[in-house]
Amino acid sequence: MSSKTNHKAQNAVSDNWVQMLGSYDPLRAIERKRRIKKLLPLIIASLLIIIAGIILLLTRSSKAEDVEGVFESAAEKEAIKTLGDIVPVEKPFAERIDTVVNGHLMALFIPHNATPRLFVGNPDDKLRQSSILAFQAADIRADNKEILGEFVLNGKQLTRGIAKRGYCAIIDGNITVGVGEKPPLLGEAIDCGGYFFRQYPLVDEGTPVDNKPKGKTIRRALCSRQGQTFVAVSSGNESFHDFAQILAALGIENAIYICGGEEAYGWAVDEEGNLDQFGHDGYVTKYENESYIIWE
Repeated sequence: MSSKTNHKAQNAVSDNWVQMLGSYDPLRAIERKRRIKKLLPLIIASLLIIIAGIILLLTRSSKAEDVEGVFESAAEKEAIKTLGDIVPVEKPFAERIDTVVNGHLMALFIPHNATPRLFVGNPDDKLRQSSILAFQAADIRADNKEILGEFVLNGKQLTRGIAKRGYCAIIDGNITVGVGEKPPLLGEAIDCGGYFFRQYPLVDEGTPVDNKPKGKTIRRALCSRQGQTFVAVSSGNESFHDFAQILAALGIENAIYICGGEEAYGWAVDEEGNLDQFGHDGYVTKYENESYIIWE
C-alpha cells in the first residue's frame, strides 16, 4: 500500500484516537470487511450446494423406504377383502366370525342373502322364524318412553331429533350408514316408504368419533366396510372411545352405535338353521316402542 493511500486511511481515524498495543486496528478492520465481501458469494453458493445435497439424500431415502414389500403387500390386499366366507348358498343366514383386534375380542355378524328393514314392537316367534339376524336399533327416551331421535318406519316419521348425528337409512333394501345432521336420505326414506333411525356415531369415513357417555359395557355397532354391512359386538365391556378405535383398526369406514349392554335383545340364525339369542331367552319387551334392525 502506498504512503499516500496509508495517509488517507489514517485521516479517517479521529485525531483523538489513542491505539493501545493489541487493541482494535481500523486499517485491518477495513481490509477484513473487503475480504468478507469478496468471499460472501462463495460462502452462500457453498451453503446452497450443501442444502441441495441434503434434500436429494432425504428424497432418495424416502423413496427407498416406500418400496412395497412382498409380504406387506399381500397382507394389505388381504385386509381389504370382504369379511366372511363367500359361499354358494342362496338361502338367508347369518355368519359369525370371532376375531381379535388390538387385543380385544370381537364377534362379527354378517348377513348373507337377506334384506334389512326396521321393526318396532314385540319380536315374537313369527318374526324370529322369518328373519336371520336382529339387533335393537334406536334407544328409548327416559322421559316419555318414545323412540329417541329421528325414526322413519315404512315411510312414516314416528319421531324427530338430531342429538345423535349417526344414522342408518334403508331405501329399496339398500342400507347406508353415515354421520350427518341433515342427510338427504332422510327425506328420500320418507318419500320412498323406507326406513331411517339415529344413534351415536362411532366411525366417520375411517376416523373414530368420541361420544359423551364415558362408561363401559358390551358395545354393538352397525358397520359399513368395503360395501359390506354387518354388526360388530364386543366380547367384553368397552368404553365408547376404545370401541370406536377398535372399529377403525378393523378397517371400518362408517359405523354407528346400536343398543348395547347385556340386556339388549337380538338373535342370529346360522347356515344350518341354529338360533343364537342374545339378552334373555324367551324375551318379552319392556317397552312397546323398542326398535330392531332385522335381516330376512
